[in-house]
Amino acid sequence: MKTYERRISIKGIDPFPLLGPHDEYLRMIEAAFASKIVLRGDELRCVGDPVALDKLEQVWMEILLTLNKSGRVDREDVERAILTVQEGRSTEEIASASSEFKFFTKKGIIRPKTKGQEAYCAAVSANDIVFVIGPAGTGKTYLAVAMALAKLREKEVSRIILTRPAIEAGESLGFLPGDLMEKVDPYLRPLTDALFDMVPSDQLQKYFERHIVEIVPLAYMRGRTLNDAFVILDEAQNTTPIQMKMFLTRLGFNSRAIVTGDITQVDLPERTVSGLIQIQQILKGIEGIAFVYLDKEDVVRHRLVKDILRAYESFDENQNASGNA
Repeated sequence: MKTYERRISIKGIDPFPLLGPHDEYLRMIEAAFASKIVLRGDELRCVGDPVALDKLEQVWMEILLTLNKSGRVDREDVERAILTVQEGRSTEEIASASSEFKFFTKKGIIRPKTKGQEAYCAAVSANDIVFVIGPAGTGKTYLAVAMALAKLREKEVSRIILTRPAIEAGESLGFLPGDLMEKVDPYLRPLTDALFDMVPSDQLQKYFERHIVEIVPLAYMRGRTLNDAFVILDEAQNTTPIQMKMFLTRLGFNSRAIVTGDITQVDLPERTVSGLIQIQQILKGIEGIAFVYLDKEDVVRHRLVKDILRAYESFDENQNASGNA
């Protein structure tokens, strides 16, 4: 097959953040589009078939846009740019959609990176309660924390409350050392990690001391009324119907909630109904409440996570087919 060359100017741009450490980002793009890319002076010389070259140019334009806006590019930005072009979307479409929600943190800009995440952020802007359901790695919790912090920064709420059910996933709480809070800390740690990614530690410490930010087990929510708050219930697939009702009825004036979960990973005892699964039927069609569904195409973790999810789906389908047969 005949190959063609296209040159992309990067004049005035430091090639190191653009190409990544040891040209990692360049190699990722080459592999994604079966092409060859070489840096010569202030030009990227791309070799491949005409279709691949069109896509390569779009990818580089998206990466350059990210670099110009945030001053940095990371592996996730490159993966998103590649996925964007593979989905047939233009740089302008992504730039426009991404402008809907942006949160500036000490580590850079947090913004939606997939169509599903864009729909998620739009739903939170338009509704007081949003349920977001999807597999691991789709940014459910991370984006929820970012949106909560954005509302706090904009003074639309005065506090953030993050909660999770402390359900045992194959391990026993009783064998963990320490008091109750020390026992449940591993279950709440993903929420803490997200906060530390986005807020300087000294500021976050002040938030905790002043109860502007609280991280509590779901059991501690009973009896409370939460006014002027942004409340996040994470891992909601592990709530019972009673716990889900209890949580939703805690909301007070000027409060909003995001409920996240993965209904394919329920750790409740057998024959116990998941509150997140049931609530989809109970609250369907109520104004001010939205359900958003993410899937493997919204995964923004390591590229293999998406392949792992596909493999599990295929395995489950084969198992079901065998059982029906």
